[in-house]
Amino acid sequence: METSLFVSQKIGHYAVTAISDGRMNASLGLLSEIDLTEAGKIQENSGVTAPNDIHIYCYLIRGQGRVILVDSGTGGLSSAGGELNNNLFLAGVNTDDIDTVLLTHGHPDHIGGLLNEHGQPTFKNAKIFLNRDEAVFWQDENKLKLMSERLQLNGSLVRRTLEAYGSVLHFINDEEISEGIKAVILPGHTPGHTGFMISSCDESLLIWGDIVHYPHIQSARPEVSISFDYDPAQAEKTRKTILEQAARLRLLVAGMHLGEPGFAYVSGSTEKGYFLTSCAVQQ
Repeated sequence: METSLFVSQKIGHYAVTAISDGRMNASLGLLSEIDLTEAGKIQENSGVTAPNDIHIYCYLIRGQGRVILVDSGTGGLSSAGGELNNNLFLAGVNTDDIDTVLLTHGHPDHIGGLLNEHGQPTFKNAKIFLNRDEAVFWQDENKLKLMSERLQLNGSLVRRTLEAYGSVLHFINDEEISEGIKAVILPGHTPGHTGFMISSCDESLLIWGDIVHYPHIQSARPEVSISFDYDPAQAEKTRKTILEQAARLRLLVAGMHLGEPGFAYVSGSTEKGYFLTSCAVQQ
């Protein structure tokens, strides 16, 4: 039975639940195009008590006979996060119940939970969906050899993970994966960074992946990028476009680093910056 630990939104025939994987410690110093003092002030004014922490969310989608998970958290890699499986259990779901895992991209805090401590698939009955360009990037060992050690290690993890899932791995672009659930290409953070739009019975929700890492800062100042961005200029362009669309369309959004409770509406404008209004459980 789902408990009050979890916030859900009813989107037509689907219930979408924010499942925490815990937190990871980062640093405001990873941000560019903003002074650290200003960044800290935005966090303080937004009521953020741990300004250097980044929340990690995954999203559980249930309905139409499906049990779908978006992203898998860290799996406890680097002593960050790792709370997903326990929280799934508290929400009434076993890892074997998951029939599909949709991946926003290949960073460790999104794919780390796909393998258990023995290097075997955590979600034994699930099909895995990942953007084709994302997979190609992380599987190009020659290209990664020219990049940082962090990216090389990340690439090694991606390759081990994709190999472990073998025949149940499916590559996607911008297509419908299940009735009312469509992949949306959101490039910049990684080459194949992908969101997922859920549309059912005239209701919609965009799970936008890593459009923001520090939500209050990057909504107020969309030009601010983080060092994890593969293409900061493209990430900025994508972020501005999505924030503008979400504000204009009054679109409910969810994001892996959105912060509690995991769902929000966007208000504001490109000229004056945007702000996020948290959205609690929908009755």
